[in-house]
Amino acid sequence: QVQLVESGGGLVQAGGSLRLSCAASGGTLKNYNMGWFRQAPGKEREFVASISWSGGSTFYADSVKGRFTISRDNAKNMVYLQMNSLKPEDTAVYYCGISQGYWPSIRRNDYDYWGQGTQVTVSS
Repeated sequence: QVQLVESGGGLVQAGGSLRLSCAASGGTLKNYNMGWFRQAPGKEREFVASISWSGGSTFYADSVKGRFTISRDNAKNMVYLQMNSLKPEDTAVYYCGISQGYWPSIRRNDYDYWGQGTQVTVSS
């Protein structure tokens, strides 16, 4: 069974940047669309970005478009989320997931496997 582990979260000031990583073990990611979601306290888990199995297509939530970039390295079994111009409202636990749903895989129910999450806190 595939296991996902996110890393790279932390505390950053507004306007700063972070790069999240998602590492997979126990299986390959190369055949799957992948996505990043986030969950703030008291809120539902929401879609952030997705990337197609080849990396040729990406899709973003309007709230992060132009600031975040999702990428992948299938040879390394890794997915990344570069986050720039961070805002306090980006504060959340960020999760990566494997989608077995149809592109652009923006629904939580599209995803079968999740990591444990990494905390991102943006101070004002």
